[in-house]
Amino acid sequence: MTNGSKHAGSRKASRRARPRRSLDTRVAKYAVAVTLCVVAWGYLVWAAIDFGATARGGNGAAWFFLLLACIGAASCLFAGLMLGVRLLTVLGILAPPAGSPDAPARPAGGRRAAR
Repeated sequence: MTNGSKHAGSRKASRRARPRRSLDTRVAKYAVAVTLCVVAWGYLVWAAIDFGATARGGNGAAWFFLLLACIGAASCLFAGLMLGVRLLTVLGILAPPAGSPDAPARPAGGRRAAR
């Protein structure tokens, strides 16, 4: 029989034993893509405002460019949000969707068999 407790020892691993975390290239690519989408969205919103003011001033062709800028801004915002979700999934903040290959496997037999 030993005198020490069952859980004696350091709670942290030594510095050499801990793996070094490196920047994943996927994280950098998603971060750059999200940034570009948000910048493009901001520019297109600014352009839509400008085209709207021009169209109200009497320029009929500006309505077409206003429509294009609005569609482009909505598309950039949607793409930026989707890429942002992918970035959060790669970082481990969000869990992957149930049907994806990265999702944890379900136990055979359901919840009852897992107990």
